[in-house]
Amino acid sequence: MVKQFTRRDALKLTVAGAVISSVGCAGRISDQQQVVANKLHAPMLDKWANTPNRPWIGGEYWANPMEDWHIVDGGAECKNSGGNRSIHSLTHRLTDASQAFSVSVVIQQIYKGKKDAGAGIRLGVNNEINEYRSSCFVQRGLDIGVLDNQLSVAGKKTPLDINVDKQPVKLDVTATPQYGAVLLSVSASVVKEQTATEQVIGQYTHLAPASEVLGNVAIVSNFGMSSKPGQQAGKYRFSNWQLSGDAFEVNPQRKFGPLLWAMYSLSDSRSSEGFVMKMSAFTGPMGNTGNDEVELQIKRNGQWRKAATAKLDSDAWVANFRIAKWQEKLSHEYRVLYQEKHKDGTTTEDVYSGIIRANPVGRPLRMAALTCQNDYSFPYAPVAENVKKLNPDLVFFSGDQIYESHGGFGIVRTPFEPAIQNYLRKFYQFGWAFREVMRDAPTICLPDDHDVFQGNLWGEGGLAKKNPEQDMSASFTGGYIEPVRFVNAVHRTTVSHHPDAFDPTPNPSGISCYYGDMVYGDVGFAILADRQWKSGPEQAGVVVGETGVDEDPNFINPAINPKKPVLLGKRQEDFLAQWGQDWRGHKLKAVLSQTVFAGISTHQPSPQRYLKYDFDSSGWPSPARNRAVAIMRESKALHICGDTHLTSLALYGVNQQRDSNWSFCTPAISAGWPRWWLPDQMGIPHNNRPKHGLEQTGEFIDAFGNKMYVYAVGVPEEGQSKNRYVRAHEKGSGFGFIIFDTEQFTYTLSAFKYLIDVTDGNSNNQFSGWPVTIHQEENIGKNRLS
Repeated sequence: MVKQFTRRDALKLTVAGAVISSVGCAGRISDQQQVVANKLHAPMLDKWANTPNRPWIGGEYWANPMEDWHIVDGGAECKNSGGNRSIHSLTHRLTDASQAFSVSVVIQQIYKGKKDAGAGIRLGVNNEINEYRSSCFVQRGLDIGVLDNQLSVAGKKTPLDINVDKQPVKLDVTATPQYGAVLLSVSASVVKEQTATEQVIGQYTHLAPASEVLGNVAIVSNFGMSSKPGQQAGKYRFSNWQLSGDAFEVNPQRKFGPLLWAMYSLSDSRSSEGFVMKMSAFTGPMGNTGNDEVELQIKRNGQWRKAATAKLDSDAWVANFRIAKWQEKLSHEYRVLYQEKHKDGTTTEDVYSGIIRANPVGRPLRMAALTCQNDYSFPYAPVAENVKKLNPDLVFFSGDQIYESHGGFGIVRTPFEPAIQNYLRKFYQFGWAFREVMRDAPTICLPDDHDVFQGNLWGEGGLAKKNPEQDMSASFTGGYIEPVRFVNAVHRTTVSHHPDAFDPTPNPSGISCYYGDMVYGDVGFAILADRQWKSGPEQAGVVVGETGVDEDPNFINPAINPKKPVLLGKRQEDFLAQWGQDWRGHKLKAVLSQTVFAGISTHQPSPQRYLKYDFDSSGWPSPARNRAVAIMRESKALHICGDTHLTSLALYGVNQQRDSNWSFCTPAISAGWPRWWLPDQMGIPHNNRPKHGLEQTGEFIDAFGNKMYVYAVGVPEEGQSKNRYVRAHEKGSGFGFIIFDTEQFTYTLSAFKYLIDVTDGNSNNQFSGWPVTIHQEENIGKNRLS
């Protein structure tokens, strides 16, 4: 046995490494540092009059939901007659109620509908963390608008002088500070477009507490109705939206788009192409009238030089670059450029920049590993900022970058255009939260079940789900619920910047295949899709959530396995076997996949509800799991994964306990559906509890009959707090960090909690049992850790 690393040892390595590899970023200021010290009180006037017709409202705004809005003939129109559709200003936020401000917008009803739920301006859109991105999803505030031919201010109404019907109406709000309160003077005027005049048809004053106006400012369609599905009212058009006054904090750096973010990878191809750099650059959906080309530039010898151009994919709205023979020994500044076209023929250049790191050799490789971001704790600032502090060489997102509930407003499954926009605006929350982490580090990003709008995914080799109407949440049977075009677009958003696939031949259905490898920093990574070929539960006649309810926890039932059990599928098994024997260009190996190959869960979604079988686990089906682990064993690779919302460190067994690979299932970024591993409470026997003596650890046989040695597990509390960050912490959220030492042939593993400062050296920053150092030979059964 070797001496286990202490938390302080691991912290020294990570922080020291961050200092060693830091590259010249001093001239670039992050969004967090860009909070304006001396307020810029520049007024805002929307740019829609000069914007071509398109789905994307613009980088200065966030539209709720994106798929319900579009630019039409110089205005923003809501396509949906549902309630609480809104557009938020990102660059202007009300922060100082001791100063005056004004807001105005022209509204026009374009469809009457069965009822009138109004349109207008919303002030004071805020939440418990007082943060502009997360406040975009708050559906309440101080509403001012036209409702049922009345001027409505904070729920109080006064009739308008005339029936406006579908005439354009200008709303003007002037705010004057009043000793801790704000006096709002509101007027409504009919706009006479032919004569460019306005006729005042209603006025009202309202005294509001200062706290009720602070926060985001939005325009809202149908503010008088909730966003609950099935409700219908009118449809509205908005134009000439203006914000001004010293009460606003103005931060142009908060603009999000048209260039949103970029992800890249760098890998030794071990061919004549040398190192290959691949990058994905994202824009919003720019429509068919905008510029469809993105340019990549690299700074060489102090000069920006064009490296490549790429067309935007009009389904996924991503541009992909691939550059062979990359000079991997040096770090290179990059920037992505997009020329946004306007109606008058002019263009505005948008730029997104970062650094392509040098291949990290001659020192340990540092990798951040993250999974599962339920948006109740968006924008996940404690995790994003702590990862940034550790300055990883590589970032791994193992799946569930989105959940179907992201941002509210439900799922759109058909037709394709609104469905993919529904996905994209949820995916954009991921980039919005973590683009600073991905800006300067290679990123691997896997799609999982929720990324393709499924509660669970047993991919059946790409088959379409049978009888989808009987499984509307896509949680209980095998196959894909979304069409091939949708799934492939999701794949392009997540993996198109990955190193080239080992065998890109699509599944027979046409779904793309992305498994393959990456060699970077003297480490070889196998990138797997452990859902795409997996057998569906109906193949074994089992019912998810019901089978096993009355069984003894210690009874191993072989009848739950399909007759022809599949996990990775033959194509991936053949790849994994070949990869395990190929040691060109690296000294350590790791397998990256969606989830753990063992059933490390006894209770969900509460610690009082025992659920024997979690068929979502890649511990099932057991015969296929054992085959996959036996193949992986030969590579001596560490398995890094996520998905379960329950961090664990476990050693797989096939023929006997502890004869195969270690797995590190990382904490969820923001744990949603909770799981617990409580075998001691259930009377499940164990052997050889580790020397640290922690409960719920030792050698176990899981519910599927798999051998596993559970060394550590981050058992959560029940999330109770109303504060999003505290609640995420309670639910066992956080992130993983791995240090690959290619000279000592070790992996040092850390599991950090959510609401911490990773640099302060606090011994409680990590879950009990971490950090741990594992030697390469322990992944083939030569055990040291005990």
